[in-house]
Amino acid sequence: MRSIWSGTISFGLVSVGVRMFPATESKELRFHFLDKRDMTPVGYEKVRKDDRKPVAADDVVRGFEVDKGRYVEIGDEDLDRLDIELTHSIDICDFVALEEIDPIYYRKPYYLLPAKGAEKPYRLLVRALAETGKVGIAKVVIRNKQHLACLRTYDDYLLLETMYYPDEILNPASLDGDIGAARLQKAEVEMAKALVENLGEPFKPEKYDDTYRKELLQLIRAKAKGKQLPEPAEEEEGEAVDLMTALRESVERTKKQRKRSSPKKRAKAS
Repeated sequence: MRSIWSGTISFGLVSVGVRMFPATESKELRFHFLDKRDMTPVGYEKVRKDDRKPVAADDVVRGFEVDKGRYVEIGDEDLDRLDIELTHSIDICDFVALEEIDPIYYRKPYYLLPAKGAEKPYRLLVRALAETGKVGIAKVVIRNKQHLACLRTYDDYLLLETMYYPDEILNPASLDGDIGAARLQKAEVEMAKALVENLGEPFKPEKYDDTYRKELLQLIRAKAKGKQLPEPAEEEEGEAVDLMTALRESVERTKKQRKRSSPKKRAKAS
């Protein structure tokens, strides 16, 4: 896989040359628009918003709406006038504890590998972060956008996780609705906590997979072969159950499940 960005990590007077690579890939199934008459793919057409006339690709430019209906064109040469050093540097502002960062801030991860000749300072930074338990809060420009980012270790590698700025996080108080003012009974809280504890397991990401994507892909392949597709299952309406009753039954059921699975775990451990 080819790198998508190269630059330096800067902290104090130390600089580490690095190359950036995507750390994730989407497995989402993407559909095409088709002409239903003969299943010919229909492409994306650039058209004007006023008269719906098509616009040639060479006539499309990038712009920003400064006032209602008034735009300013922004070209590559305009973006080049910005701080050019910042576009090729991951500038660490602070080192903080990882647990201080709420996951809502995380955006997208990227792997970082050392540039040629930067292997030693790269390894030194990995070691320092791992042994102090700290992560770097940095700023970096990727594809004409300045990101807040978290620089941390992943195994023996550096991982850069872009983040949202605080003003990009929506305040839940602005949502159309609220969480209500239901009063909780102590017994309900204790029962709910017991259920959470009974369902507690170490996090093993490999045990989870996208079952919807797999089933959708099976349906697509079956339809391509002309097979008869199953009728959608009708959901049965469940009986209304008292909250405390539901909690109590759930706790008892999970207790039994843990007892059945615990001998297997002990056998594997021995």
